[in-house]
Amino acid sequence: MKLQSLAIFILFFGFSKGNAQIFELGKVTIAELQEKVHPKDSGAVAAVLFNKGQVNIGRNGYSQSSVKKRIKIYKKEGYKWATVQVGFSASNFRNLSITDVYTYNLVDGKIVKSKLKSDGEFIDKINTEYWVKKITFPDIKEGSVIEYEIKNNDGSLSIRDWDFQETIPVNYSEFKTIIPESFTFKRNVKGFFTPKINTQIAETYGYLANETTYILKDLPAMKEESYVNNTSNYCSGIVHELEKISIPGQFYKSISSSWGVVAKTIYEFESFGSELNKTGYFEDDLQLLLKGKVSPADKITAILDYVKSNVKWNDHLGYSCEKGVRKAYKEKIGNCADINLMLTAMLRYAGLDANPVLISTRSNGIAFFPTVSAFNCVIAGIETSNGKILIDATDKFATPNVLPLRDLNWMGRLIRKDGTSEEIDLMPTKISDHIISMSYDVNEKGEINGKVKRQYSDYNALNFRNAIQDEKEDRYLEKFENENKKIELSEYKRINEKELLLPVSESFSFKGSDLSEVIDEKIYLNPMLFFLNEKNPFKQEKREYPVDFGFPFLEKYFINIKIPDNFTVESLPPSTAVVMENDLGVFRFNAAVTENRIQLSIVHQINEVIVPISKYESLKEYYKIMIAKESEKIVLKRI
Repeated sequence: MKLQSLAIFILFFGFSKGNAQIFELGKVTIAELQEKVHPKDSGAVAAVLFNKGQVNIGRNGYSQSSVKKRIKIYKKEGYKWATVQVGFSASNFRNLSITDVYTYNLVDGKIVKSKLKSDGEFIDKINTEYWVKKITFPDIKEGSVIEYEIKNNDGSLSIRDWDFQETIPVNYSEFKTIIPESFTFKRNVKGFFTPKINTQIAETYGYLANETTYILKDLPAMKEESYVNNTSNYCSGIVHELEKISIPGQFYKSISSSWGVVAKTIYEFESFGSELNKTGYFEDDLQLLLKGKVSPADKITAILDYVKSNVKWNDHLGYSCEKGVRKAYKEKIGNCADINLMLTAMLRYAGLDANPVLISTRSNGIAFFPTVSAFNCVIAGIETSNGKILIDATDKFATPNVLPLRDLNWMGRLIRKDGTSEEIDLMPTKISDHIISMSYDVNEKGEINGKVKRQYSDYNALNFRNAIQDEKEDRYLEKFENENKKIELSEYKRINEKELLLPVSESFSFKGSDLSEVIDEKIYLNPMLFFLNEKNPFKQEKREYPVDFGFPFLEKYFINIKIPDNFTVESLPPSTAVVMENDLGVFRFNAAVTENRIQLSIVHQINEVIVPISKYESLKEYYKIMIAKESEKIVLKRI
């Protein structure tokens, strides 16, 4: 009996060991290459077979990090995963390497290994400070497996952020930190999946260190959803921040701080606070500009327009000046800090209570710890008796309290001269309108002739102006016609395109022969014509992330339809109204007939910028009802 049990144990142990996945480079298996689809996501174009990261901080505080990764390519759409890009500081060029770059394919039942070719590796020097190293794997096919290792010895006393999830499935993700007892880090695990954590004290190179390993398996791909701020905010991962340095009997320093301390620290940077004190380069110009302007509103508008017109944004973010305000003013170009710190200094010179506001843009995500790296941009804030006004001169169409969309990312931090600071809500509360007035005639053939006027305010106006700025009018009209059943436009006109404080509008006449259906002496017509949107952005059963509309908005349609003299209305969509809980949104559809005319009023209004997952079902039902109602047709019958 004992002999039989021993045999079973040996058989089981041998089988398990032989079939266990090996998470080491160079150990690609035939089974991995033969796999046609991902076992848990048949639609996956690729998958991460394993991703192992490690950060080792030496006793001197210098860090060394490595990432070992293996990816399986299932479909041609997954070929993009065969190009790897790593960004780094130009000064760290010699400390970064990408090695063990191989592609594996199965050819006639045998594993064929292809190494990186000389033309498959190059460096893109984005600017003098930031470079990107790129590698392209050779011999990529459907079924290929690729792997590589990234090593970075930048020497900084920090731990890189680690994402367990990606936009493709991840079979195995492991992150290990080795930290001497002299250094203490805060850690924050984010996302919907919690890793298995194992910590032990190990003696490394003659000193004690905390060795912590985080492991997650079988992670689903991060889903693409409409109206999401930044999916990385919800990606499962771990973030570290240095809390203190303690060397018994020699040195002690507490690193962790509050947001207020972080703001004050940044203000004291040479490339930040001191730049606000420089005024000589613009004083003469500003005195001329402000002549005759007394009210704060006039001063704010004049200075904002002046900076936007005279200093071009170079598309670089950052809260530290690249050129410095004086040089940026002279050369008429600068980064975000050059422009907005210059703007703040001018506003102060004009007697306004203006201060810089630190923000993290949408692409930078939401910070978890109070740290100088939490922010990546700066705008200007003005404190008035009627509240705070936020402005950003990097977008030529931005106006007071209408910021570029990239800025609308939860909260910012306003810093005053005396070092005090406060949290600022960046999310808009004012409704941005999009109002459409449309009047048209329908003849007995179902052909339609009419006129349209569209008016955009605030953020809708900002979006419209940005959309048309680089497009010639002829091209814009041609595109509009082609995307809307080949209608013909004429008498096109725009009003207030350059008057940024006013709503911008466009008007045109149109005609079309394919905007209705004529069947057996009846005309079937959707009253919204080419403005009908039949796509529901909220159809998935389960929502993974909060809905972010960016800003509250109102869409309102006034439609007036003249029907043919020898026709009558047989069917008209009944009026309806939907009001979501807590006034989250309102939809109203009203239709009426007076003699040979049909009048419709349609309102779609969203009052909350961020809709939590808990309210998704309500929002989903709201959109379902709205789109179904707007899709209903009017039926005209020949008398």
